[in-house]
Amino acid sequence: MSRAEQPSRRTVLAAAVAAAVAGGASPASAADGSDDAVEEDRAAPARLVDNRFWTTYGDWRRGKAKGTRVVAGERPGLVIDDALGTVEYRDPHSGKAAAWEYATWTSPVHELAVPATEAIASWNAHTPGGTWLQVELKGTYSDGTTTPWYVMGRWAAGDRDIRRTSVDDQSDGRSSVWTDTLAVDAPASGLRIASYRLRLTLYRKPGTTKTPTVWRLGAMGSDIPDRFTVPASEPGLARELIVPRYSQEIHAGQYPQYDNGGEAWCSPTSSQMIVEYWGGRLTPQQLAWVDPAYADPQVCHAARHTFDHQYAGCGNWPFNAAYAATFDGLQGVVTRLGSLTDLETLIAAGIPAMTSQSFRKEELTGAGYGTSGHLMTVIGFTADGDVIANDPASPSDEAVRRVYKRREWEKIWLRTKRYNASGKVVSGSGGVCYLYFPAQPSARQRKALAAVGVH
Repeated sequence: MSRAEQPSRRTVLAAAVAAAVAGGASPASAADGSDDAVEEDRAAPARLVDNRFWTTYGDWRRGKAKGTRVVAGERPGLVIDDALGTVEYRDPHSGKAAAWEYATWTSPVHELAVPATEAIASWNAHTPGGTWLQVELKGTYSDGTTTPWYVMGRWAAGDRDIRRTSVDDQSDGRSSVWTDTLAVDAPASGLRIASYRLRLTLYRKPGTTKTPTVWRLGAMGSDIPDRFTVPASEPGLARELIVPRYSQEIHAGQYPQYDNGGEAWCSPTSSQMIVEYWGGRLTPQQLAWVDPAYADPQVCHAARHTFDHQYAGCGNWPFNAAYAATFDGLQGVVTRLGSLTDLETLIAAGIPAMTSQSFRKEELTGAGYGTSGHLMTVIGFTADGDVIANDPASPSDEAVRRVYKRREWEKIWLRTKRYNASGKVVSGSGGVCYLYFPAQPSARQRKALAAVGVH
């Protein structure tokens, strides 16, 4: 999101709920009966966040397949087998209507170890030209009633077949979807989302054998208490990862159709840094559309390929994680972390992280700006425990590396409430983090990811 003081996603979450429920694009509704098996979950760590991702051959086999099948291998995935039929989808952003074959997969019910006030889905997939996918979530409230099937994203890696999009105006009067986040409207009432299912619909052009392949699908449920501050943590690590440095600011005014250009590209710029840290590279052919006069054309590419045409920005969290996973050998998730100690655990294993934070100019020494929502890449810690971050809101690539005070950083990142420049109480991200890591992580990396609740 932009570093300028503009309304943030969580500010919107705290606002009035949308009045109407949008119609879904899914042509086939899975049975909503009560006979769905509740899967046996992994033991959950004691935290305020519950992550559940389906990634293994056994995971995919436990879901309800209608026209899909599981593909085995190093990265087991889900593909279209025999399409169930054909549906017309009129793209609301291009106006183009087209027929698509489809097939579905519905997850088992996941009982949340942390009954949630918010849920964010994420997925990793390959969508060759002529294919796309939709992810939906249906929750059960703590009082036993259920939500509608909410659309959490319509996605393709490219933008020639459909325009990648979130769906506005989804609400049942008790919970609402705000871009990429399903939120209980009145958390103070005690109402929570106790469990959920995910439904995946895969689409392809009729008469072809092309198919999306989905390797990872899941959601993060959380119940982060309202807080203006958090306890101070003790430094535990001094290490710095060598991560490429890219400035969003040098792209100001470029490709204004993607959220007015680079000034708002903190999320894709940070994503590209970590993708390239892990060895992800774009080919000259992939970058041929970018004006050759522009430096760092891969940042322009990342902005275009994370852009949410409904949100009209590049800061859709799951779309950024999905973008990272379009690079060979990478996967990405959206989660929340609980402390700087969690970040130290990841850095120790060689895993940088993207964090979302908001602050007034005087709250983060050395930043030189205030923001209602901004993504940075945490790459390490100094001997004093201060945070080393690649901050894309810098005037040049060379100026991207910054050192920020530990105590200031943990407050602006982990809090859920803050005062803005006008003295109004607004929201903070509550520890939101993107994690990109190898599809086949090392034992040390797996251990670090498990320690922060990601499997």
